[in-house]
Amino acid sequence: MVHEHDVVIVGAGIAGLYAALEASRSVDTAVLSKVFPTRSHSISAQGGTAAPLGNMEEDSWEWHLYDTVRGGDYLGDQDAQEILVREAVEVAYELEHMGCPFSRTGEGKIAQREFGGHYSNLGKGPVRRACYAADRTGHAMLHTLYEQCVKKDVRFYTEYFVLALLMENNVCSGVVAWDMRKGGLHIFHAKAVMFATGGYARAWKVNTNALSNTGDGMSIVLQAGLPLEDMEFVQFHPTGLYPSGVLVTEGARGEGGYLVNHEGKRFLEKYAPAKMELSPRDVVSRSIQTEINEGRGIGGKGYVHLDLRHLGRQAIMEKLPQIHELILKFSGIDAVTDFVPILPTSHYAMGGIPTDVNGRVVMDAKNTPVTGFYAAGEGACVSVHGANRLGCNSTMDCAVYGRRTGRAMARFIGEGAEKNTLPKDALERGRTKVEGLLAAKGKESPAAIRDELQQTMMVNCGVFREEKLLKKQLEIIKSLQGRYKEVEVGYKGQRFNTELLDVIELGNMLDFVETIVVGGLARTESRGAHYRTDFPKRDDGSWMKHTLAWKTDSGIKLDYKPVVVTRFQPQERKF
Repeated sequence: MVHEHDVVIVGAGIAGLYAALEASRSVDTAVLSKVFPTRSHSISAQGGTAAPLGNMEEDSWEWHLYDTVRGGDYLGDQDAQEILVREAVEVAYELEHMGCPFSRTGEGKIAQREFGGHYSNLGKGPVRRACYAADRTGHAMLHTLYEQCVKKDVRFYTEYFVLALLMENNVCSGVVAWDMRKGGLHIFHAKAVMFATGGYARAWKVNTNALSNTGDGMSIVLQAGLPLEDMEFVQFHPTGLYPSGVLVTEGARGEGGYLVNHEGKRFLEKYAPAKMELSPRDVVSRSIQTEINEGRGIGGKGYVHLDLRHLGRQAIMEKLPQIHELILKFSGIDAVTDFVPILPTSHYAMGGIPTDVNGRVVMDAKNTPVTGFYAAGEGACVSVHGANRLGCNSTMDCAVYGRRTGRAMARFIGEGAEKNTLPKDALERGRTKVEGLLAAKGKESPAAIRDELQQTMMVNCGVFREEKLLKKQLEIIKSLQGRYKEVEVGYKGQRFNTELLDVIELGNMLDFVETIVVGGLARTESRGAHYRTDFPKRDDGSWMKHTLAWKTDSGIKLDYKPVVVTRFQPQERKF
């Protein structure tokens, strides 16, 4: 079956829905999602969304820009970062006017709280910049946008799994997708296609991500012959609940929570004495992991404590009710009266599908755009986060760049874009993948391969990295890719064949993780979330550049392009 639309968006998180809302104002727009839209992973964002509204004290977009540049260890493109912080204020008020239920000040303004890495006066004092809806901010934003999309008659195709990008001669014409409920292949033919396909932290055993976050969009782009950008930069969030990694929002530290080791000491005073627990995430994560590695985890185990007890029951239940509930349900601990065990947990992709500031996917170091193909959100890399994302900048990145991308697609079509002819083998591109897996006869267990990938990525490609471990991980990935060819899908039916989908997701994970390890091996410096114990210093002379990675028959091919620097020259980071 062939479906015809002006715009087809893959992914229904904040970026995808904001783009759909904007595009649908003037063109026929459809959204494909492998989950129901309001179950998209954006719903998991807890503590806030960044905008320098100045509702609690003086703030400015210039201060927000400086924090974002410095927080990203100067690898972010400053033209894209300036767009983010300038448009954040307008987007926050636009969301408010749509009905997003932000928490309020006594005067009725949008309430704001502190977050790590956000300061006033160019890094000197504290500032409350994170707009929040208790600790359910992503939930509030996602539902608001979904309701607006329904109002604008956006067409939703729920539980469709995209298998391939339809592209010829650098022109995109659509996607091939699998109907997860009924089975069968569908072609979506469009003038513009957008990927808002999210992140990939499920490739690590301890992570904060939904089960659906398996990096599908990134791998499909690789399989189409396009590059990924800055994949070596993988963020570990400092406070994942031990041992699962379930997210405990940075808003907990923003409200005054602090970290202690086995000796009962606030150990951040050794690592970041000025900003303590409100230092950027890469700094706090390395501090926690160092305490654990050096035997000062609680009882010598792999966690430290987050202390919220002094905040009091009323403050916790008003400002962190979901966190209190999650901790209680997953650990049986009442954060009002007890310490919370936490550890660094794989969380966020700074890299992804390379785009320009209007969401157009680019194919090389010269930023040559692919006609008709767009991306935004965590799965994309417009490079606003550089080497390390600041907390609460992700939801605003999705909103600002989702909105810009939706408008860019509508403009592209309004200027006369037509549907490109579908490739002759369009349907075969999906059929080959599905029928090949269903027909395969092998001895390997997909679950065993996935478990070994997740366990070894934690050990060899985690908070700290070094050449020996990265080389070992690359060998493991090659071995797992070989074993993947021997997996067998036991259930052969088409309706709700989740076993088939699990195997496709596993294949996608095995594709993109190779770019992370190869890019990390090549980058012989430490910058932001990429920390090499064998190269502990940042090397601006050699590495002020973005990595581009292609998947070829002979392995991963790398190239580089310069970082855009406009206002702030690189300086040593101190917190």
